[in-house]
Amino acid sequence: MPVKSAAFEATIAVITQPSAAAVISVQNLVHRYENRTALNGVSFDVRPAELFGLLGPNGSGKTTLFRILSTLMVPSAGRATIMGCDAAQEPARVRRQIGVVFQAQSVDLKLTAYENLWHQGHLYGLRGAALKNRIDEILSRVGLADRATELVETFSGGMQRRIELAKGLLHHPGVLLLDEPTTGLDPGARRDLWQYLAMLRDEEQVSVLVTTHLMEEAERCDRLAIINEGNLVALGTPAELKSEIGGDIVLFDAAHDADVLAERIRARFHVDTTVLENQVRIEREGAHRFVTEVVEAFPGEIEALSVSRPALEDVFIRRTGHKFWSQNNATEPGSETRSSTSSKISKNHRR
Repeated sequence: MPVKSAAFEATIAVITQPSAAAVISVQNLVHRYENRTALNGVSFDVRPAELFGLLGPNGSGKTTLFRILSTLMVPSAGRATIMGCDAAQEPARVRRQIGVVFQAQSVDLKLTAYENLWHQGHLYGLRGAALKNRIDEILSRVGLADRATELVETFSGGMQRRIELAKGLLHHPGVLLLDEPTTGLDPGARRDLWQYLAMLRDEEQVSVLVTTHLMEEAERCDRLAIINEGNLVALGTPAELKSEIGGDIVLFDAAHDADVLAERIRARFHVDTTVLENQVRIEREGAHRFVTEVVEAFPGEIEALSVSRPALEDVFIRRTGHKFWSQNNATEPGSETRSSTSSKISKNHRR
């Protein structure tokens, strides 16, 4: 069964009241598409100069939330404010306060880097020497000053993404919103992008909100809101969320029926078990001794096992009762790699 700690419930109760210091305040946000609820009373705050992540699988509601914050959509109920401005009631004021980088590419490949920024500046009313100076400054900031006069179509994917960032930052926004910004980037470009986001937070005091479905990216955030099926299921720093899980994570691959194996382990050892496809999952201190006892107690019923430290994937499982990715998309690029000890039990050594 999904678990929600008393601390988590208390946190949700508190954040329904906006914090005076919040840069972004989301209060009981609801959005429905005909008979489907995409957001179901989501609440959280983003603090000044914070790198905040919205983590959730595809279809969880995070893109809907992103569109509401970027003033592209009005929620069915609830309220979202940015820098004190209501995203639904004062969209023009909000747009002056935010920079937005969408998942879909918005740069013009047939223009140079400088020309892309020149036209973006005009959209914000920037002109003349002030615009020229700002373009030079921002190109230097994203490490592309020496490529200013080159066509963007000649740039790598990571360089094109940096131009997207430059466009979003050109007008000195206090808040930067990014929707899965590393989509299509290689690991090196992905790492560079996150290093730059941290620099924006630390050196320019920009508050950054980023949506992602990649666990290792979520680990880089100061705080996270984990969303599933339109509901906020966890909120806190990555370390805080993982610390709620006591002990290690044990996974047993059942040789036959996982439900039967789970029930037998539960009855024999008096532990809580969760069945995930053909695996039995257990949270347990002293796991390495425990797995030996289980294997000896049920010879021939365990195909493989693993022991690992808690990860954000385990937080999600604990809150929802199911894996972050279904079996069909479990190999999603960038899924978190566990630091674990695994062992395959040879059929020749079964009793």
